[in-house]
Amino acid sequence: MHIPDGYLGPQTYGAMYAVMTPIWVIAGRKVKATLRAKQVPLLALGAALSFVIMMFNVPVIGGSTGHAVGATVIAIVLGPWAATIAVSLALVIQALLFGDGGITAIAANCFNMAFVMPFVGYYVYRLIAGDAASERRKTLSAGIAGYVSLNVAAISAGVMFGIQPLIAHGADGRPLYAPYPLRVAVPAMALEHLLFFGIVEAIATALIVGYLSRADASLVVTRPAAKTLRWLWSGIAALVLLTPIGALASGTAWGEWNAEELKRTLGFVPAGLAHLEGLWKPLMPDYSIPGISNHLVGYLAVAIMGTAIVAGAAWVLGKVIAKKGEKGAGEGQ
Repeated sequence: MHIPDGYLGPQTYGAMYAVMTPIWVIAGRKVKATLRAKQVPLLALGAALSFVIMMFNVPVIGGSTGHAVGATVIAIVLGPWAATIAVSLALVIQALLFGDGGITAIAANCFNMAFVMPFVGYYVYRLIAGDAASERRKTLSAGIAGYVSLNVAAISAGVMFGIQPLIAHGADGRPLYAPYPLRVAVPAMALEHLLFFGIVEAIATALIVGYLSRADASLVVTRPAAKTLRWLWSGIAALVLLTPIGALASGTAWGEWNAEELKRTLGFVPAGLAHLEGLWKPLMPDYSIPGISNHLVGYLAVAIMGTAIVAGAAWVLGKVIAKKGEKGAGEGQ
């Protein structure tokens, strides 16, 4: 679901930056009003979870791959606005350092995975779970919320892909950016996520929320016990060590092919895509480290490094936001 550079024309990616900029501003204000210093570890943990879980690629029939996102878990625990910030941070670092998602498409990817997904997931969860839900109901509600939210985000991405041939094509009629129309792009994105990746997201969300409900019910109101936080960080560490499993999946996710792959399929490369594809040179492209020839070792090293960077950045950002929020609350008294 990470849209690369070249798949969206300026009419679309420019519009998405215009949409996401006020959303990020509002998210910062909302989180500043609610986040406190004791909740910062959860923000950092949520961002790290989203980064790590997206490294677990799942192969599906047809040679494509995909992954869970984890946005609904963060929204359930910290609220959808905090999830917007946490997942956006993970997506920005993925794009800048590892080339997972394009620079021009950062806002579009954040709209789908850091805005649409956490808000849909949060409100579906609240609708089903209610205010006084049992542990079983919370777990089931979380699974359904994760499934629905990922699929809505995937369809949103499919629409972005599908409108490109309509709004940007050359004199010969060939599309300049994403080449497949709505009748192809939307069903392709929807079916993969309805049948495969949505189930992965549902299971992951249900398992995590189920564990949190059993381990420390106070997490629902963001006052976690120190012991529970230690176990959560231990879980993140275990996932990091298991990330090489995600590197074993072969194939390219639908809509994330490079120019060479598209040329083999279509017989041509859309001109706009060819122009934008190499716009940004990430330090560690495709989650690899120059000098490390073993792909699995490199993937693990990147997982360790990337998780530390994402968690650290979220921690610092959370501290700044929480400090400003508490200072503002103190001045208002």
